[in-house]
Amino acid sequence: MSELHRLLEARVADGTLPGAVALVARGDQVEFAAVGSVDTAGTAPMARDSLFRVASLTKPVTAAAAMLLIEDGLLALDAPVARWLPELAAPMVVRTPSSPVDDVVPADRPLTVADLLTFRAGWGFPADFSLPAVQLLFSELGQGSPQPRHVAAPDAWTAALARIPLLHQPGRAWLYNTCSDILGVLLARAAGRPLPELLAERVFEPLGMRDTAFAVPRDRLHRFTSSYRAASDGAAPVLVDAPDGQWSALPAFPSGAGGLVSTVDDLHAFHRMLLAEGAHPGGRLLEADSVRQMTTDHLSPGQRAEGALFLDGQGWGYGGSVDVARRDPWNVPGRYGWIGGTGTAAHAVPATAAVTVLLTQRELSGPVAPAYMREFWTHAART
Repeated sequence: MSELHRLLEARVADGTLPGAVALVARGDQVEFAAVGSVDTAGTAPMARDSLFRVASLTKPVTAAAAMLLIEDGLLALDAPVARWLPELAAPMVVRTPSSPVDDVVPADRPLTVADLLTFRAGWGFPADFSLPAVQLLFSELGQGSPQPRHVAAPDAWTAALARIPLLHQPGRAWLYNTCSDILGVLLARAAGRPLPELLAERVFEPLGMRDTAFAVPRDRLHRFTSSYRAASDGAAPVLVDAPDGQWSALPAFPSGAGGLVSTVDDLHAFHRMLLAEGAHPGGRLLEADSVRQMTTDHLSPGQRAEGALFLDGQGWGYGGSVDVARRDPWNVPGRYGWIGGTGTAAHAVPATAAVTVLLTQRELSGPVAPAYMREFWTHAART
């Protein structure tokens, strides 16, 4: 039994996790472990091809698709998003973050594609979720815990977004999540095709990511894990979504922020491509410069500090975090990737030529990585 297997088995044995699948890879050297069950009933053991809701691990994939369209000449980093999203041509901004949503001023410049990629467009989550403009992201857009069946189709969603004021002027502050959903709508319009088709053709098929999608086909539902959250009273985990639930059919709104399901090997393929500066066994997905832009921190120290609730000391590239200083055994400067609220994490670590992927079924209780995730990263850093 490997050290990785023992580490995860301990978290299943103590009730922290119903099950988990994990991988640590350096070139052709791959350490893999699958422990526990696909559900709390013990219906089937975890396997290498078990499917998980990967939540915010969707964000780097959406950013990579944006870089592909930039390379194609369909998009540009400094292009105003209003070219593809005319609903957002004249956004308003609350006078102060705590102001009522009708106390607004005009945005002082147009929103750009770069603003969406760096999460500095002005929509998203700050540390204080109670702010009036932030509350509308939940009530009007369905932001929060991924529930794809409960979100409006892209055109209606974007129209609703246009009625919500920005929390900050464009470029001013890093705010979590919403920009990836906006980017997903923009990509579909720029490419003239639905986001699921675009990602399948331009990202998943070239990289051999056969199981990554916005829904699970009927003939693969037996591989799909159930999703849980911890009970507040310490009792058995609470079922959030079963295999025949939210992801059993394509949603009206394919979320570029958190809508994908995937497997450990598919995520390994994506992050291995980033580690190889866009190359993959079948050729090249992205130009090396596109990968460097994705995986470089674009935030000022002040923006990192303001986003500390989510970033936990990290910077932000395009669609994912970038470690900027060593603080813990697992924190390696230059590490790019992100964590998902459903209990997932995936990173490319250039300094050690490693890819790390951890997939679990337990929702996170907050934006900071839980102890079992940090244990995994520490193990990966020392392996």
